[in-house]
Amino acid sequence: MRVLTLLLALTSSASLAQTTPAPAAPAAPQGALTAAQNATQLAAQARDLAARARTAYPKGSANIDQPLWKQAAAAAEAAVQAAPDQPDVLRLRAQIYTEVGFWRQAELAWTAYFKLAPSAAKNSAEAKSAATVQYNLGYAAYTRTQPEQAAAFFAACLSFDPANVLCTTWAARTALEAGKSAEALALYDRALALTPGDKILTYLRGVTSRAAQYGPEATRIFSRAYADLEAGRKAQALTGFQAAARLVPTFAEAQREAGRLALDLGNVDAAADAYTTLVALPSPTAADRYNLTLVQEAQQYGLGAVQTFRAAYSKYAAGDKAGAEAGFQAATEQSPRYAKAWAWLGRARYERKEYPGAASAYEQAVTLDPADKSSAYYLRLAQQGK
Repeated sequence: MRVLTLLLALTSSASLAQTTPAPAAPAAPQGALTAAQNATQLAAQARDLAARARTAYPKGSANIDQPLWKQAAAAAEAAVQAAPDQPDVLRLRAQIYTEVGFWRQAELAWTAYFKLAPSAAKNSAEAKSAATVQYNLGYAAYTRTQPEQAAAFFAACLSFDPANVLCTTWAARTALEAGKSAEALALYDRALALTPGDKILTYLRGVTSRAAQYGPEATRIFSRAYADLEAGRKAQALTGFQAAARLVPTFAEAQREAGRLALDLGNVDAAADAYTTLVALPSPTAADRYNLTLVQEAQQYGLGAVQTFRAAYSKYAAGDKAGAEAGFQAATEQSPRYAKAWAWLGRARYERKEYPGAASAYEQAVTLDPADKSSAYYLRLAQQGK
């Protein structure tokens, strides 16, 4: 009777009234069904409800608050109470909680299942499902800034599925943030062995290998900022990269990430600070130098105008003269004092023999930059129509 009471209480809630009621467990005189028979019927009902839920709701949207999934979980729980020593019933309950992302209940359910079927905890589909649960619990703990709990969940994930790349990567990250750089390096090597050539893992391994150079605190802040970046929290990530760079100004990766992200967010001054520092460090890249000139121009003429001009120049170099001319003109409209954009607009017009328009553009270029001898020369030619 306690099983039927639980099932009826769950299926009669207000949230269930908006959907077709689930078929109730068959009524029978008390004692007419054995516990095993009752569990079998309830498990069949749970499977049917889960199948109906997969059809009724959009793929990937499963959650415990959806009525059919709630009923499926209730039937599975009732089946377990009817026959708590049947592994297949316990497995069904764990699978349902995993599918709906009810991670804490799923963890408890898999623990109960593996207690009855310990051999399934290794190298099985069930073990991989349990690993997925541990990963999600770990990531949730990480986002709550509970690094020790997160590390424990990621370690548990790897105990179920040693080849789980996500858990290996996040175990490496939590080890790095805990100041365990040697352990983190070994875990990144393990992750790269699972996914050879992965650019992000290679990059993070490189940062980890230099953790002793940057110090544990700056490295921890960098790692956290990178996690924010991966999650799309760009402003928060920029703040983190800047903090790491301030702590250790020679932390090239932190400076570079801060500069790139500041550009992406339109923060020209922050980008200029980062790239100025980078170019002063040993071995700046060509991209560092390019971006420094970009932000220096952007401080004068505006980031939008400079980006428009550079995109137009790329079109010009690729042979798209019409697209380039339109881009140069757009840059002059965005920043009327942008002498270089006027000069290149004059050139694009001159090359197609549109001399009056070329002369007008070159005149603007010379007015804004009297030292531009090339524009002065072509201005005279354009005025002469040759």
